Amino acid sequence: MKRILLTIITILIHTMAWAQDTPPAPVAVDEARVDTFAAALWVSGTVISRNDARIAAETDGRITWVAEAGMRIESGEPFATIDDTDLQLELSDNRAQLESLRVQRRYQESNLERLNLLAANHNAAVNQLDEARSQLEMTIQAIRRAAITIAQTQRRIDQSRVLAPFPGIVVERLVQAGEFVSRGTQIARLVDTEKREIRARAPLTISSYVREGLEVSVKHQDRQSLSPVTRVIPVGDERSRMFEVRIAANDPAWVIGSPVRIALPNSDPRELVAIPRDALVLRGSEMFVLRVTADNKVEKIQVDTGIGLGELIEVIGDLSGGDRVVTRGAERLQAGQAVVISGES
Repeated sequence: MKRILLTIITILIHTMAWAQDTPPAPVAVDEARVDTFAAALWVSGTVISRNDARIAAETDGRITWVAEAGMRIESGEPFATIDDTDLQLELSDNRAQLESLRVQRRYQESNLERLNLLAANHNAAVNQLDEARSQLEMTIQAIRRAAITIAQTQRRIDQSRVLAPFPGIVVERLVQAGEFVSRGTQIARLVDTEKREIRARAPLTISSYVREGLEVSVKHQDRQSLSPVTRVIPVGDERSRMFEVRIAANDPAWVIGSPVRIALPNSDPRELVAIPRDALVLRGSEMFVLRVTADNKVEKIQVDTGIGLGELIEVIGDLSGGDRVVTRGAERLQAGQAVVISGES
């Protein structure tokens, strides 16, 4: 028993001497944070355009021109034209019919005026006067119908120029010049590349934690930023049990169609202590952090982990906000060893 005690004392003496002779180890540190956090669920999303449409023809005819793919079109500008020769001929015929009706109206008005004079002198029958009035009224209505027909033909002529309903880029031509199209035939796909948003689908179980205006983390490739939730569509799909969320896409680097990851809350916010993940040390079955004391020595603090918060993780143990924890250089440190913080002399 005495030999064992002597051996332990000898080891302790050598350890203390080693600790005193060992120069301070360089380390990087960070502070533990105390804040109100909520657990996050990372879901997949896609950058989409708020205006993405396949524009169709509104009249029949032969395609004479379609904008090239990649061409930018402003709102109200044409991106395709349809041959309107037959429509122009139809418009000329409509106008000729209208003029004919106007000539007929002038004659009938003159005839009615003459019959009124004769009737005043009792030289015209009442039925003749009524018939003349009826014919004039029918001509007036025919003139109105002819004017409407002209307006309809003119509208079809205007529709032969397929106009962009919003500014965008022609992504795909669905017909080629020379093809005959009918009303409703899709001509080209137009996408507004300026007005973008992110569409994501999330489990219905977190719908109560997601609201409009909530700032969420969005990760695209190696970049991460915050964007607000613009719309929540609280209707779940009966098969997938998912609902849709729309998030603002403010980063110009996000090209339409880009995949992104969004961190959505899946718990109520609560106050907790969080540290960088790099501060956790795993040795065998142990999990701990090395806290730097005021005299720049390290002490081992046993901890358990809680929810993940991106680059941070919740820790449960004898750790407080503002405590300095070693994030780099902890691999070979022992409790009580002196350290020097990187960047300090």
